[in-house]
Amino acid sequence: MNWTPDSKILVQGITEPIGVHYTLKMKDYGTNIVAGVSAGQGGTKLSDIPIFDLVEEARSALGEIDFSLIFVPSYAALDAVSEAIAAGIRQIILATAGVPPLDMVRLLKKVRETDTLLLGPGNAGIIIPEKFFLGISEPQFFTPGKVGIISRTDSLIYEVALELTQAKLGQSIAVSLGSEGIIASDFQHWLGILAQDKTTQAIVLLGQAIASQEKATVEYIKSAIAKPVVVYLAGTHTPVNLPLGDSAAIIATQLTQTPEGSRISDRQLSTFEKAKIPLAKRPSQIPSLVKKLLKKK
Repeated sequence: MNWTPDSKILVQGITEPIGVHYTLKMKDYGTNIVAGVSAGQGGTKLSDIPIFDLVEEARSALGEIDFSLIFVPSYAALDAVSEAIAAGIRQIILATAGVPPLDMVRLLKKVRETDTLLLGPGNAGIIIPEKFFLGISEPQFFTPGKVGIISRTDSLIYEVALELTQAKLGQSIAVSLGSEGIIASDFQHWLGILAQDKTTQAIVLLGQAIASQEKATVEYIKSAIAKPVVVYLAGTHTPVNLPLGDSAAIIATQLTQTPEGSRISDRQLSTFEKAKIPLAKRPSQIPSLVKKLLKKK
């Protein structure tokens, strides 16, 4: 990773209510937001941040841009990401939730063809403590350190960060992947990034009991990750036929659920246990498991 406090950030949909709120919050944290984009608002400013009508105009005025953070309505997400890619931006965080599945399929094709890193949709973003945060996270729970967190549950990431912080285990980075049915970046992708990150010495993976890529994730950890990995699966005590998650996960699961139910947590737990990858039974166990594994290194 080469993300620094000087990384240049563009916000698309900056005048949307959620865009205004989190842009000001990110700026207060020290995130280097260099411009915003909002059609019809070109030439105005938000707290001294210049606003352009088009991404291309911002790119021409400000030069290379490292990240675009997108808050546009869901029906406009495909166009917004495509516009950022066309302007040469190769790291994009799509905070917008509820992107139509067919639009996501088209976006996945675009990001593969252009070697673009797309995170989301419907995710809380990225935090590198005391460097920058991008998205809708709550940065007060995070402190600098050596533990990387990758999560598919937005609210749980704050609790785990706080548990680690209270145990004097700071975080190198915290990444929210999003909890929708189709996401652009998965666990394997970010495990690979953190495996190469010199600051990260251990990884905490926060999954969901309704997810279904555990076998591929386990195989990737076994074959490619030399750093300690601790896993926690939210919702493993959920009754059969009553899957839990955030609102998007509940809706997505219920729409695709078979009549006999879709709980697969028992199979997930067994897969991780057979691979001897440490599983926390509750979030409060995560710090002790991380410390134990770091001592073995």
